[in-house]
Amino acid sequence: MKYDYLIVGAGLFGAVFAQEAKQAGKKCLVVEKRGHIAGNVYCEEIHGIQVHRYGAHIFHTSDEKIWEYVCRFARFNHYINSPIARYRDELYNLPFNMNTFSKMWGIATPQEAQDIIASQIADLGIAEPKNLEEQALSLVGRDVYEKLIKGYTEKQWGRDCKDLPAFIIKRLPLRFTYDNNYFNDRFQGIPTGGYTKLVEKLLEGTEVRLDTDYLQHRAELDALADKIVYTGMIDQYYDYSLGVLQYRSVRFETEELEMENYQGNAVVNYTERQVPYTRIIEHKHFEFGTQPTTIISREYSSEWTKGDEPYYPVNDERNNALYEQYREKADKEERLIFGGRLGGYKYYDMDKVIAAALELCSRELPPR
Repeated sequence: MKYDYLIVGAGLFGAVFAQEAKQAGKKCLVVEKRGHIAGNVYCEEIHGIQVHRYGAHIFHTSDEKIWEYVCRFARFNHYINSPIARYRDELYNLPFNMNTFSKMWGIATPQEAQDIIASQIADLGIAEPKNLEEQALSLVGRDVYEKLIKGYTEKQWGRDCKDLPAFIIKRLPLRFTYDNNYFNDRFQGIPTGGYTKLVEKLLEGTEVRLDTDYLQHRAELDALADKIVYTGMIDQYYDYSLGVLQYRSVRFETEELEMENYQGNAVVNYTERQVPYTRIIEHKHFEFGTQPTTIISREYSSEWTKGDEPYYPVNDERNNALYEQYREKADKEERLIFGGRLGGYKYYDMDKVIAAALELCSRELPPR
């Protein structure tokens, strides 16, 4: 065997494992089917602007150890995620907070906002929500639901809110303070120069082969290493033998505009169902750019089919049960370790991906 580990996928999970394995004296080979490293956090520089090729990624965590870990490989700026929601010609701050409520109802105090929401919920009389629409209405009332949740959610999932299960929305945080910071985490920011540089640092000293589809060369690649860390789709690894897991996919329309500033914010959500895209990202604002032109991406949610890029697992009862069957199969493998968002069929924030990779390292690699 030439390598201790074959790592399939050069995203965050694979890159963190490669870094830790190298430090533990192990030899790794990373293979990646795309023509670039960094998975979905890949940033491409265009005219000095770091373009988040696969959608907005804002690093945030309350885990001090994870924050210290990523800061070893990148310097982070002070970007705070404060998206705007656009409903028709009305603009609202997100998350739902006193700025949102003040704009919506012309009020000023938390008590006024609480009274309006409580009154709307009481008028609806929903005792046991039967679907997502009823669940959301019973949490935030009619105005917030109709303007800021309904259309956006229907575009994300490709179906009416009445046809979506209630458990998708377990809670909808309402803040009765004038605070537009989307996250409650202690640490937040964007790596200066983009995420690709962060992943480059993690992979430093490890052999990486791009444009290499592991599943097409499985036998020859498996023969090179003692163990395989696989971060691709678990059902695809097994050739969908137990059935196909469902995902939502996303596509992007990106264009450069001959203007300095298009929308004044990195992320603007379009919550009206009639607008086909879910949001517009203006990439330069992630790093407070002052370039003479700007680059925007319109984001469209779509049903996933084989061959599409999988983004969000559909963690309903049917899919979770099917994943468990695949996991039982995977648990019997001696040389194979599944990890990451696709390997674990779970949506992870970036800090949780890194934490999961480090947890695997603590079990798999000798202590330093």
